[in-house]
Amino acid sequence: MDLYLFTTDVDYASEALAAGIDGLVVDWEHLGKQQRQSGADTEVNHDTVEDLVRLRRSIDAPVIVRIHAAGEASGREVEEAIGGGATEILLPMVRRVEDVARVLELIDGRCGLGILIETTDAVRSAADLCSLPLSRVYVGLNDLSIDRGIANIFASVADGTVEDVRRACARPFGFAGLTHPDGGAPIPCRLLVSEMVRLECAFSFVRRSFRRDAQRYGVAEVVRALREEIDAARERSRAELLANRDALASLVEVMV
Repeated sequence: MDLYLFTTDVDYASEALAAGIDGLVVDWEHLGKQQRQSGADTEVNHDTVEDLVRLRRSIDAPVIVRIHAAGEASGREVEEAIGGGATEILLPMVRRVEDVARVLELIDGRCGLGILIETTDAVRSAADLCSLPLSRVYVGLNDLSIDRGIANIFASVADGTVEDVRRACARPFGFAGLTHPDGGAPIPCRLLVSEMVRLECAFSFVRRSFRRDAQRYGVAEVVRALREEIDAARERSRAELLANRDALASLVEVMV
């Protein structure tokens, strides 16, 4: 399971990559995000083209750039991302298949395109979206919960929405952010790892929780423990994975 770290800090990125992180994410998406996520416990980044260029000058690793949602600026952002050395572009807030197809045309095979399924429109169109030549598909739980009008971000895992998208998707798939197996709140990381293994996820992003736990344990220790937990989950029986899935759903039900 590949792990991608959100950061533009060259020293921190170098340390994380040496510890076993597989790639990095530079996050340009911020316009309208503060308003959209008002009241939610989220992180809004303001990374720049200069951040991307600086990172690429120092680091030889896959770098994904999250641009803004499809729109008038997509052409410029695609060119800036590719020109800055992005190995892949990540398109957020997808709603229409046509928008993704347009961004694929703009990229014209020069790098990969992944998408974030974080709207109800995208959930309904998951099969059509996943028929496109995408490099990855990620379910964004925060924005999906906002778009669905539900308070608990993990409800989309518990109620089968994420699994429904997974069934429709033959592309590399991921959801949720991972951290040290002993951490994770309000859902323990171990239960998320188990569910990701059950759904045969190929990757995950690591962000705030990971950074907090890395301050406590050290980056290398968090990555080591997480890899060990992923390997252990892969050795569990289907019955054990389903039991963990039920435990996750029960926690979500209590929190609602």
